[in-house]
Amino acid sequence: MTQLQLFSSTLPKKPYYTDDLFNGLSIAKAEIASKAKYIQHNGPTHMYWLAFDIDRPGAAIDWSDRGAPAPNLTVKNQANGHAHALYGLATAVRTAPDGRKGPLRYAAAVENALCERLGADRGYSGLIVKNPLHRHWQVTEWHGEPYELGELADYLDLSTKKPKIIVEDYGLGRNCTLFEELRKWAYRAQRQGWPGYRQWLDACLVRAQMINLQFRNPLPLSEIRATATSVAKWTSKRMGEGDFEYYVASTHTSEIQAYRGRLGGQAKGKTTREQGIELLASGKSIQEVMAITGASQATVYRWTKR
Repeated sequence: MTQLQLFSSTLPKKPYYTDDLFNGLSIAKAEIASKAKYIQHNGPTHMYWLAFDIDRPGAAIDWSDRGAPAPNLTVKNQANGHAHALYGLATAVRTAPDGRKGPLRYAAAVENALCERLGADRGYSGLIVKNPLHRHWQVTEWHGEPYELGELADYLDLSTKKPKIIVEDYGLGRNCTLFEELRKWAYRAQRQGWPGYRQWLDACLVRAQMINLQFRNPLPLSEIRATATSVAKWTSKRMGEGDFEYYVASTHTSEIQAYRGRLGGQAKGKTTREQGIELLASGKSIQEVMAITGASQATVYRWTKR
């Protein structure tokens, strides 16, 4: 499969697209949107491509001089030599609200460092790219296989002393922060009255806009709306009032609460992992250890393999 075929196969089902950035964006099925000059390359739940906007002549070829990995694709404006550099990911990064924080932060760090290495525009929102499927652009395939994040990281220095700058400053880092901050707020806020979906969606959108204002390079409203909608849908489906009452009833019984109290007195100086391993060794089940420590099922399962 060529990288152009891969790009086409990973497009969102209904991406944003336009032929003129000054006329705004439209939404259509991928087979229609793919005929436009600009197109949304990543959907709201997964990132398949890291995209960089490089605004200088020679942008499509000077990545090698800068010690950057070869892009899978460059999409060049022949009028001024500016280009978008696209790096395909062999393992897509889940950016939905239920995505794991670790991979998101790692992807944000890689993206931030690669942006620095390429000398790309840090104000680029990453929502749409020059469409490599459109004949208006000069498209070159430089690397024939998508990358694992670790392969890209081998070219980069991720040892920053200011990790918060990675999160706030650029690209996926802003999306990562927005998802994390919005979903943490949503888990608490939804329990205050259990609003109807329309009201809840409006509340999530307002909160997302407030978070976005804290970024030095804010995300576009269309992306904020997509994030707020994703968080609102996810929490409304998985965190109904009945679900929460069941969770409280199953994890806050008098027996468990009493055990937590005793554990607190014994566990000073111990990590959650150490406490969990001790509980498992004492004969507690995975479900009991989850309820007592608050750890996820996957985490507790790993403790059983210590």
